[in-house]
Amino acid sequence: MTHTIEKRSPRRWWYLMPIIFITYSLAYLDRANYGFAAASGIEQDLGISKSTSSLIGALFFLAYFFFQVPGSIYAMKRSVRKLIFVCLVLWGLCATATGLVSNIPTLMVIRFILGVVEAAVMPSMLIYISTWFTKAERSRANTFLVLGNPVTVLWMSVVSGYLIHAFGWREMFIIEGIPAIIWAVVWWIFVRDKPADVNWLSEEEKNDLQQAMDKEQEAITPVRDYGQALRSSSVVLLSAAHALWSVGVYGFMMWLPSILKSASSMDIVSVGWLSAPPYFAAICLMLVVSWLSDKLQNRKLFIWPLLAVAGLAFTGSFFIGDSHFWWSYGLLTLAAACMYAPYGPFFALIPELLPRNVSGIAIGLINSFGALGAFLGAYFVGFLNGLTGNPNASYSFMAIALLAAVACIYKVKTTVSPPAVSPKLFPRKAL
Repeated sequence: MTHTIEKRSPRRWWYLMPIIFITYSLAYLDRANYGFAAASGIEQDLGISKSTSSLIGALFFLAYFFFQVPGSIYAMKRSVRKLIFVCLVLWGLCATATGLVSNIPTLMVIRFILGVVEAAVMPSMLIYISTWFTKAERSRANTFLVLGNPVTVLWMSVVSGYLIHAFGWREMFIIEGIPAIIWAVVWWIFVRDKPADVNWLSEEEKNDLQQAMDKEQEAITPVRDYGQALRSSSVVLLSAAHALWSVGVYGFMMWLPSILKSASSMDIVSVGWLSAPPYFAAICLMLVVSWLSDKLQNRKLFIWPLLAVAGLAFTGSFFIGDSHFWWSYGLLTLAAACMYAPYGPFFALIPELLPRNVSGIAIGLINSFGALGAFLGAYFVGFLNGLTGNPNASYSFMAIALLAAVACIYKVKTTVSPPAVSPKLFPRKAL
């Protein structure tokens, strides 16, 4: 039996993935907890209207949209390690400062700056993963990165509910912003940009990994420059798909606490507990889907069908309305699982369609359109909830966006690759 690079170099997983996961988890903690503050008093304390609250919640993603590509360029040409270190410190300070605000303009500025600082995180981490993990591993590696989203929201939903109940929304922001600053020190000590820079891989492991990466590039059609890459039909379709997909994901993530609170008139601690199960379901499905995607090396098969199910689940919630809360809640849980599960295959698909010289900037552009969709989702879902007094209109809005994303993904042209790396690269050797 032939040893793959994954079996010959397992230390990359044990050493890097916990660091990657925790870093992205902290980013999600400091962007998603605004939804809990909105459901528990920040609007009354600062005199924020429903429409203004939706805009404040969405400002983060507007900044996120504009600064994705510059962050990707810096990460490719300079250093992911330096960039993420600075971002960790700054977003921790911004998150903590949110707990100290006394007026709406200051809150808007802080949310926008937080978006600027965190804009580079996702594309930089995806670029980092593509440097350390091969095609046969990448869907799972990306999934462990993106798991930082639902895992964080899962425990944050419970912890934030208790923090607000015990102290208040201000103290919640302050307490939850501090870990990012502390983690910046850990990141700087343990992370290096390239396999060649570390001493915990043998020279043989470094050479094997480099050979595998070079072999993968030979199978990808060359692309001359950034302009040609960004104009390609694949990048255009993936950008549109990610924007539409993010309408559903971030509309759901930002406003689920408010939806649950208005639909069932429960206290904030109960809302926290009830907000967690959809993300637990998402975690379970993400792990299964990423494993199957790497096993079969067919990315699209594990993207558009799941998004279609999520869109249909939101449609079902729309027709049920608020007359059958638990049926609607079950469909929301299904929608959450199916929206999150395709992330690993989706981000594994990009470097398989584009060569290394342009894939990083393409990731940045595609993710920036995801941020634009996140802005629209976070703003309009909150706006529709406030305008109508119930979530039914927002359910239909998210359903339409997800089904449109399905059409975009379906039209992307790909070739199904064999599941194994060439055995000639990795003959049987003792580790």
